[in-house]
Amino acid sequence: MDRVVLTVILIAATFSLGACEQKKSDSISNDRVTPMIVTAVTLGKQEILTSKDYLEQHIYASADTNRGKKLSMQCRICHTLEKGGVTIVGPNLFGIFGKTAASVPGYSYSEALEASNFIWTPRALDAWLAKPFAFLPGNRMSFPGLPDRKDRNSLIAYLLEKTDSSIKKDKADSTVDIQD
Repeated sequence: MDRVVLTVILIAATFSLGACEQKKSDSISNDRVTPMIVTAVTLGKQEILTSKDYLEQHIYASADTNRGKKLSMQCRICHTLEKGGVTIVGPNLFGIFGKTAASVPGYSYSEALEASNFIWTPRALDAWLAKPFAFLPGNRMSFPGLPDRKDRNSLIAYLLEKTDSSIKKDKADSTVDIQD
Protein backbone atom coordinates (compact mmCIF):
# COMPACT_ATOMS: atom_id res chain seq x y z
CA MET A 1 0.00 0.00 0.00
CA ASP A 2 2.80 2.38 0.80
CA ARG A 3 4.24 1.92 -2.70
CA VAL A 4 0.92 2.75 -4.31
CA VAL A 5 0.52 5.92 -2.22
CA LEU A 6 4.12 6.93 -2.95
CA THR A 7 3.62 6.34 -6.67
CA VAL A 8 0.44 8.43 -6.68
CA ILE A 9 2.21 11.23 -4.79
CA LEU A 10 5.16 11.16 -7.20
CA ILE A 11 2.85 11.26 -10.23
CA ALA A 12 0.85 14.13 -8.74
CA ALA A 13 4.03 16.00 -7.86
CA THR A 14 5.39 15.51 -11.37
CA PHE A 15 2.22 16.93 -12.95
CA SER A 16 2.21 19.82 -10.47
CA LEU A 17 5.83 20.67 -11.21
CA GLY A 18 5.14 20.44 -14.91
CA ALA A 19 2.28 22.90 -14.57
CA CYS A 20 4.45 25.26 -12.51
CA GLU A 21 7.27 25.00 -15.01
CA GLN A 22 4.86 25.78 -17.84
CA LYS A 23 3.67 28.91 -16.04
CA LYS A 24 7.24 29.85 -15.20
CA SER A 25 8.42 29.42 -18.79
CA ASP A 26 5.39 31.35 -20.05
CA SER A 27 6.33 34.29 -17.85
CA ILE A 28 9.93 34.06 -18.98
CA SER A 29 8.96 34.01 -22.62
CA ASN A 30 6.95 37.20 -22.10
CA ASP A 31 9.96 38.91 -20.50
CA ARG A 32 12.64 37.47 -22.73
CA VAL A 33 11.41 37.24 -26.26
CA THR A 34 13.98 35.57 -28.46
CA PRO A 35 14.79 38.17 -31.09
CA MET A 36 14.76 37.24 -34.73
CA ILE A 37 18.30 36.89 -35.97
CA VAL A 38 18.93 39.73 -38.38
CA THR A 39 20.76 38.63 -41.50
CA ALA A 40 21.97 40.44 -44.60
CA VAL A 41 18.82 39.15 -46.31
CA THR A 42 16.37 40.18 -43.55
CA LEU A 43 18.06 43.49 -42.70
CA GLY A 44 15.55 45.41 -44.77
CA LYS A 45 15.55 49.09 -45.57
CA GLN A 46 17.74 51.16 -43.30
CA GLU A 47 17.94 54.85 -42.58
CA ILE A 48 21.39 56.12 -43.50
CA LEU A 49 22.55 58.87 -41.15
CA THR A 50 25.84 60.61 -40.48
CA SER A 51 28.05 59.20 -37.74
CA LYS A 52 27.28 62.31 -35.69
CA ASP A 53 23.53 61.64 -36.01
CA TYR A 54 23.93 58.00 -35.01
CA LEU A 55 26.02 59.07 -32.01
CA GLU A 56 23.20 61.35 -30.86
CA GLN A 57 20.83 58.38 -30.62
CA HIS A 58 20.41 57.19 -27.03
CA ILE A 59 21.76 53.70 -27.75
CA TYR A 60 25.15 55.13 -28.79
CA ALA A 61 25.14 58.38 -26.78
CA SER A 62 24.88 56.27 -23.61
CA ALA A 63 27.43 53.67 -24.75
CA ASP A 64 30.80 53.30 -23.03
CA THR A 65 33.27 54.34 -25.75
CA ASN A 66 36.23 53.60 -23.47
CA ARG A 67 34.99 50.01 -23.33
CA GLY A 68 34.49 50.17 -27.11
CA LYS A 69 38.07 51.33 -27.52
CA LYS A 70 39.31 48.31 -25.58
CA LEU A 71 37.05 45.97 -27.55
CA SER A 72 38.34 47.44 -30.81
CA MET A 73 41.64 45.67 -30.16
CA GLN A 74 39.89 42.52 -31.39
CA CYS A 75 39.12 44.35 -34.64
CA ARG A 76 42.63 45.74 -34.96
CA ILE A 77 44.09 42.26 -35.21
CA CYS A 78 42.77 42.18 -38.78
CA HIS A 79 41.63 45.76 -39.60
CA THR A 80 43.06 49.25 -39.48
CA LEU A 81 40.71 52.06 -38.49
CA GLU A 82 42.62 55.17 -39.52
CA LYS A 83 42.19 57.13 -42.74
CA GLY A 84 44.53 55.65 -45.34
CA GLY A 85 45.19 52.61 -43.15
CA VAL A 86 46.58 49.52 -44.82
CA THR A 87 44.81 46.25 -45.40
CA ILE A 88 45.96 43.64 -42.92
CA VAL A 89 43.87 40.46 -43.06
CA GLY A 90 40.65 42.45 -43.47
CA PRO A 91 40.03 45.76 -45.19
CA ASN A 92 40.56 49.17 -43.62
CA LEU A 93 37.37 50.25 -41.83
CA PHE A 94 37.79 54.03 -42.02
CA GLY A 95 34.62 55.61 -43.40
CA ILE A 96 32.78 52.28 -43.38
CA PHE A 97 29.42 53.62 -42.15
CA GLY A 98 27.05 54.43 -44.98
CA LYS A 99 29.04 52.43 -47.52
CA THR A 100 27.91 49.37 -49.44
CA ALA A 101 29.41 46.11 -48.17
CA ALA A 102 32.44 44.83 -50.08
CA SER A 103 33.29 48.28 -51.46
CA VAL A 104 36.83 48.96 -50.21
CA PRO A 105 38.96 49.07 -53.37
CA GLY A 106 41.75 46.54 -53.67
CA TYR A 107 40.44 44.05 -51.12
CA SER A 108 39.49 40.54 -52.21
CA TYR A 109 36.14 39.84 -50.55
CA SER A 110 34.37 36.50 -50.20
CA GLU A 111 31.80 35.67 -52.84
CA ALA A 112 29.10 35.90 -50.17
CA LEU A 113 30.06 39.45 -49.23
CA GLU A 114 30.46 40.54 -52.84
CA ALA A 115 27.00 39.16 -53.65
CA SER A 116 25.41 40.86 -50.65
CA ASN A 117 23.71 44.17 -51.13
CA PHE A 118 23.55 45.91 -47.79
CA ILE A 119 24.85 49.16 -46.38
CA TRP A 120 27.08 49.27 -43.33
CA THR A 121 24.98 50.98 -40.69
CA PRO A 122 25.16 50.51 -36.93
CA ARG A 123 22.21 48.11 -37.21
CA ALA A 124 23.97 46.02 -39.87
CA LEU A 125 27.24 46.05 -37.94
CA ASP A 126 25.44 45.08 -34.73
CA ALA A 127 23.95 42.02 -36.42
CA TRP A 128 27.30 41.19 -38.06
CA LEU A 129 29.20 41.48 -34.79
CA ALA A 130 26.65 39.38 -32.91
CA LYS A 131 27.03 36.38 -35.21
CA PRO A 132 29.00 37.01 -38.41
CA PHE A 133 28.27 33.59 -39.91
CA ALA A 134 24.56 33.81 -39.13
CA PHE A 135 24.37 37.34 -40.53
CA LEU A 136 26.08 36.38 -43.79
CA PRO A 137 26.74 32.68 -44.32
CA GLY A 138 29.84 32.11 -46.43
CA ASN A 139 31.76 35.19 -45.29
CA ARG A 140 35.44 34.64 -44.49
CA MET A 141 35.74 36.65 -41.29
CA SER A 142 37.10 34.34 -38.61
CA PHE A 143 35.52 36.23 -35.71
CA PRO A 144 33.11 34.16 -33.60
CA GLY A 145 30.97 37.11 -32.60
CA LEU A 146 30.43 39.46 -29.69
CA PRO A 147 27.35 38.19 -27.83
CA ASP A 148 26.90 41.03 -25.31
CA ARG A 149 24.68 43.79 -26.74
CA LYS A 150 26.19 46.48 -24.48
CA ASP A 151 29.66 45.54 -25.69
CA ARG A 152 28.50 45.77 -29.30
CA ASN A 153 26.90 49.17 -28.64
CA SER A 154 30.13 50.39 -27.02
CA LEU A 155 32.24 49.10 -29.88
CA ILE A 156 29.94 50.57 -32.54
CA ALA A 157 29.88 53.97 -30.79
CA TYR A 158 33.67 53.92 -30.68
CA LEU A 159 33.91 52.93 -34.35
CA LEU A 160 31.44 55.67 -35.31
CA GLU A 161 33.79 58.18 -33.67
CA LYS A 162 37.07 56.63 -34.78
CA THR A 163 36.29 55.93 -38.44
CA ASP A 164 34.75 59.30 -39.35
CA SER A 165 37.04 62.28 -39.91
CA SER A 166 34.22 64.75 -39.20
CA ILE A 167 34.00 63.58 -35.57
CA LYS A 168 36.38 65.42 -33.25
CA LYS A 169 38.82 62.92 -31.77
CA ASP A 170 40.40 62.84 -28.34
CA LYS A 171 44.16 63.53 -28.59
CA ALA A 172 44.85 60.45 -26.45
CA ASP A 173 42.85 58.28 -28.87
CA SER A 174 45.96 56.88 -30.53
CA THR A 175 46.75 54.63 -27.58
CA VAL A 176 44.66 51.93 -25.97
CA ASP A 177 44.96 50.55 -22.47
CA ILE A 178 44.01 46.91 -23.00
CA GLN A 179 43.57 46.06 -19.31
CA ASP A 180 39.97 45.80 -18.08
